[in-house]
Amino acid sequence: MVERYVRPDGEIVAQFDVRFSRFIEPGGKVVCTPLPPWADDSGVLIPIYRTMLQTRAFDAAALKLQRTGRLGTYASPLGQEAIGAGVASAMREEDLLVPSYREFSAQLWRGVTMTELLLYWGGDERGSDYRVPRQDFPACIPVASHCCHATGAAYAFKIRRQPRVAVCFLGDGATSKGDFYESLNAAGAWHVPVVFVVCNNHWAISVPLGRQTAARTLAQKAIAAGVASEQVDGNDMIAVRAAAEFAIENARSGEGPRLIEALTYRLGDHTTADDASRYRDASEVNAARARDPVSRLHDYLTGTEAMLSAADEETMSAEIEQEVNDAIEQYLATPPQPASAMFDHLFSELPQSMLDQRASAEGEQDHG
Repeated sequence: MVERYVRPDGEIVAQFDVRFSRFIEPGGKVVCTPLPPWADDSGVLIPIYRTMLQTRAFDAAALKLQRTGRLGTYASPLGQEAIGAGVASAMREEDLLVPSYREFSAQLWRGVTMTELLLYWGGDERGSDYRVPRQDFPACIPVASHCCHATGAAYAFKIRRQPRVAVCFLGDGATSKGDFYESLNAAGAWHVPVVFVVCNNHWAISVPLGRQTAARTLAQKAIAAGVASEQVDGNDMIAVRAAAEFAIENARSGEGPRLIEALTYRLGDHTTADDASRYRDASEVNAARARDPVSRLHDYLTGTEAMLSAADEETMSAEIEQEVNDAIEQYLATPPQPASAMFDHLFSELPQSMLDQRASAEGEQDHG
């Protein structure tokens, strides 16, 4: 063993810390004051809660469609509804959403329809041709690659002097990829208006967080890139929205990028192609259910603040059920695209080899 001499009076050249925030705990109890000024405004909170309920109802319906062979492989957002809805509600219409593949609550808030989501997960790319948030990016399946896109888009906003912010969602597994680090480094060096939201659900498919990284937090990974960061309770919508509001508006005003690590838990399987019971204990999942974000916000809204009545919630649930049923009906009634459609957006003018392939696909379709 080689001993290393360390000067007792060595100069400390830098120190950093990571702050954690939570406003309401399970049961809806307030544990930190003062609350954000909008935390007692039903006009702000009820629409967000409705989006979380809408996401959960959509998720249950999508799982049934997949299990009956009417939807492709599907990634459930169960347990992560507060992060997407909380962050998206702090964005402006002109901001840019750069999602991974579990941000349904953010997409629904931004105007993506349930029918469009079903089309996408049914294998129809028309589901990514959003009618409302035209510039929002589609779901990104390759892990972490979209972090580069978010930084690039934010750089474009800076060059064009547009007061817009790119908001990029990613999972804990994505923070182990080189794309993530490169994007952070560029964002910090270029001082661009981008906010990274790490949904730390503790599982990268079957790999637990502790086997991915030795870092005590994922937020601290931003420090080396000169990017401000913090950690929040991702099951506390109020904490999520407060952090997002601060980060987005600071980025918009020229204060540079920021990273938010939102602690949550993936209550379902990674996708419908996965069986999480093979690698995690039911006791762990049950403990996580006690921290459910939908129940927590419900208890806050119906507790001492009394912002939501039972009658109002019953009406809301009935409306959402009808919306889900209508979306399913529209999805199932959508005629499939012809096989030749795969060639429509590859080139302005298709090369001869692909013209031949398209003609072949059209011929097979005619004889199919």
